[in-house]
Amino acid sequence: MAKPLEELVVLDLTRVLAGPFCTMLLCDMGAKVIKVEQVEKGDDSRSFSPFVGSESAYFSSVNRGKESITLNLKDKKAKEIFFRLVEKADILVENFKPGVMERLGLSYETLKKLNPELIYASSSGFGQSGPKSRLPAYDLIIQGLSGMMSITGPDGNHPTKIGSSLADIISGMFTCIGILAALRNRNRTGKGQAVDVAMLDSMVSVLENAIVRYSSTGEIPKPIGNRHPSIAPFASLKP
Repeated sequence: MAKPLEELVVLDLTRVLAGPFCTMLLCDMGAKVIKVEQVEKGDDSRSFSPFVGSESAYFSSVNRGKESITLNLKDKKAKEIFFRLVEKADILVENFKPGVMERLGLSYETLKKLNPELIYASSSGFGQSGPKSRLPAYDLIIQGLSGMMSITGPDGNHPTKIGSSLADIISGMFTCIGILAALRNRNRTGKGQAVDVAMLDSMVSVLENAIVRYSSTGEIPKPIGNRHPSIAPFASLKP
């Protein structure tokens, strides 16, 4: 049975987690993903433990099924190779800090001239515009700023990080959803577009009942351990 994204080509300029998680989903759905990595070093997560032999299991877990090349995008010849790839690609995904792609001469405005059908998706901490757009961001920072840590944990004195890198994962999922919506639009119009996803926006959007409770009652939500703030019975019990 054919997968839904077969015959589509994705250029993956992402690293570590938010971007690679998005392109992993696209790959799982059948797209051909060409991961463009830094020369010699590669994706930062290649050095993350645990290792199986000399290979990072962390890296493998979110880059399964992808093809990989290295290009120095500051080099003229390497950039010419990249431009040829862009001409044949359907989707480009990047998660550099905003401004980096422009400095490399690889902005959406530049690349859409080579390929008007290109879907160009960017995942960043705070989005491509706004007062915080140029700041770096990591999962823990976004978990804190979003308010997620303020409602997680045993009590108000112990704001707690969620056990997985949820801010990265959620933003990767939203980037994938944005790409799928852009593909649907391209099927109708024949034109590509830019997709801009912020980790902070993504994380705030999944606060669900905490936002509803505050907006409807004015009460600031606080962590209450493993109980549910508005449903009972709904809790984990000690053995």
